[in-house]
Amino acid sequence: MNEQYPGGYNGKVLRVSLSTGSIESEAIDSRFCRKYIGGAGFIAHYLLNETEPGVDPLGPLNKLIFATGPLTGIALGGCARHTVGSKSPLTGGIVKSEVGEHWGFQFKRAGFDALIIEGQAKRPVYLWIYNGEAEIRDAAHLWGKSTKETQDTIRTELDDPKIRVAMIGPGGENKVHYACIMHGLSNAAGRGGLGAVMGSKNLKAVAVKGNRFPAIADKSYFQESARWLKENMSLVKGFSELGTGASMENYEAHGYLPVRNFRDSAFPDVVKISPKAIKETIGIGMKGCFACPVKCKKVVEVTHPYSVNSEYGGPEYETLGALGSACGVTDLKAIAKGSELCDAYSLDTISTGMTIAFAMECFEKGILTLNETEGIELKFGNAEAMLKTIEKIANREGIGNLLAQGSLKAAEHIGNGAEAFAMQVKRMEIPMHEPRLGKSLALGFMVNPHGADHMDSLLDPLRTGFGDKPELSLPEMVPLGYGPVPSDDIGPKTVALNRLFQIKRFLADSLVLCDFLPYSVSQYVEMVAAATGWQTTAKELFRIAERILTMCRLYNVGNGFTDKEDRLPERFFSFPKDGAAAGKKLDREEMERAKRYYYTLMGWHENGVPRDETLDELGIDYPAYRVSPSD
Repeated sequence: MNEQYPGGYNGKVLRVSLSTGSIESEAIDSRFCRKYIGGAGFIAHYLLNETEPGVDPLGPLNKLIFATGPLTGIALGGCARHTVGSKSPLTGGIVKSEVGEHWGFQFKRAGFDALIIEGQAKRPVYLWIYNGEAEIRDAAHLWGKSTKETQDTIRTELDDPKIRVAMIGPGGENKVHYACIMHGLSNAAGRGGLGAVMGSKNLKAVAVKGNRFPAIADKSYFQESARWLKENMSLVKGFSELGTGASMENYEAHGYLPVRNFRDSAFPDVVKISPKAIKETIGIGMKGCFACPVKCKKVVEVTHPYSVNSEYGGPEYETLGALGSACGVTDLKAIAKGSELCDAYSLDTISTGMTIAFAMECFEKGILTLNETEGIELKFGNAEAMLKTIEKIANREGIGNLLAQGSLKAAEHIGNGAEAFAMQVKRMEIPMHEPRLGKSLALGFMVNPHGADHMDSLLDPLRTGFGDKPELSLPEMVPLGYGPVPSDDIGPKTVALNRLFQIKRFLADSLVLCDFLPYSVSQYVEMVAAATGWQTTAKELFRIAERILTMCRLYNVGNGFTDKEDRLPERFFSFPKDGAAAGKKLDREEMERAKRYYYTLMGWHENGVPRDETLDELGIDYPAYRVSPSD
C-alpha cells in the first residue's frame, strides 16, 4: 500500500470537463479519505465545495459524481456497490443513489476512487475509462438508442463483451426529471433524476474496465467473511429465492402495500403480481452483483402478449408496487413490460409509477380529461394506459411532457386541487411503503435530505413483523446503548433510534455496502479496519456518517430548503379508503414534535438549519452554504 493513502483506495479522482475536453487525475490523501470515507461522503463534499447555491441542475455548472468506497470491489457479498450523486432536477436538492452490478468493481480496477463530470459537451459523447486512462469518444450514433442497444454497440466498438457500461436511454436524453442511470440493463442509480443530469451534459455512457485493484490491508479477513456468509445463507434465503418483496402478499394483508396512489389499502389481486407469482409463471432465474452469493435479482421472460427480454432482468418489489398496486394494475406481464420499458428508457420505476398513479387519480376525479391525455383512459387498473404513458413520458410527448416533471410540478401546472394527489416529499415520489403503518418510516421520509427515500429510513414493519403490538428492535444498535421501543411509538427514544439507523445507512452509503446483507455494526468496523488498515471504532465511523448527513442537510439549506419541506402529504393524516390499514392514520402534531426533536438531536435550529457550533464540531466548513437560522 502507498503510504499516502490507506488500503481499499487508489488515491485518485478522475475529473472530466465535457466543455473543454480536459481529463485530469487528482490525488486524494489518507486524511481526506478518513474524513469523508467515499460514496455519499465524497459526493457531499464535492457538491458543497465546487458548486454554488442555486446552480441549475440541468446546466453546465452542476456536477455529476460517481464515487466508490473502501469496500467497493472486494470479493465479498454486498461489496459491489458504488454511489452516484448530483443536484437533483426533481427536488432541487442533493441526491445520491447506490447501485450494484459490476460497474463499481471495474471502475475501481481502472485505477480511480471517484469520477467528477463537469461542463457540457457540444455533441453527444461517452467516456471510456481503462487502467488509469480515459478518453472522450463520439456518441452521436448512440443518441436515441435504448440502453441495450447502447451497451451492445459500445462493447462491439471496444471489442470487449466484459466492459461495464453506465448509461442513459431516451428518458435521460430528454431530461425527464426522474430519469435514472442504468448500470447494465437491470441495475439503476434510480432516484432523483441523475439520468437527466447526465443527459443535460450530452453524456450517453461511461464505459469502464481495468485490472489494477488497490491493495487491501488484510485479505484473510475478507476470505473468512466470505466463508461466514456462505455458512449463514439462511439469513438471506428469502432474497435468494424470490428477490425483494417476498412478503408482498403479507404486506397487503396488513395494509402495508400502497394501493391506488396510497388512497386505498385492499388489493386482493396482489397474489397475481407478487414475487411468488413471478416464480410460478414468468420467472426464469435469479442473478446478482459481483462476488455476491445472494443473487437477489429476478429474471423474467415474456413472449405473449408482450415481448419482454430477459436481459433486462425483471421487476423487483418497488416496481411491482409502483407499476402494479399503486396504479391498480393486476396484469403481471404488463408490469414486466413496464419494467423493461423503464430500464430501456432509463426511468426510475418508483417515480414513473407514482406519477402515473397521480395522473390516474386526477383523471378519475375529472381534473385531467381525455382531451389532455390524448384519448388515453388513465383509469386505475388500465395496464395498457400505464404502458402508453411510460412511452409518452420517456419521449416527452403529449401528457408525458407534463408528467416528466414529476407529480408535484405536474400538479402545480394542472391546478384544481391536483396537489392533493401528488404523493411526494421534497418533490420525490414516495416509494412502496405505507407510512401510516410506520411512524419511524414516516419521520424518515420527512427528514431525509433526498426526500421520500426508503433506503435511508427505518422501515418499521420490516423490522418488527406484523402483530398486535410488536416492538421495534434493532439488535445491532444494542452495543450502542439503544434497546427496543414499541412499534407505534414516535417519542424521544424512537426518534433517537431512527436517527441512529439513518446515520448507519449513511455510513453504508459511504463505504459503499449493500443493505441486504446481514452484517452487524461490529462487522462494519472490522471490514473498514481490514480494508484500510485503520484502527477505527463504531463511534468514529458513526461520527463520520453524522458529518456526511449534516453536509447533505447543509446543501439543501443553502439551496433554499426549510423545515416546511420536511412534511408528508395530507393524505397520510386521514384514513385509507379500505383494507387492513383503514383504521390507521398519522397524527400531525405528533409527527411535528418528532421532527423538532430530531432537529435537536442533530444539533440543528428549530427550523432545521444546522447550528454553527454543530458545523464547527463536525469539521464542516463550506462558507457559501452557511445561512443564518432566520433565513
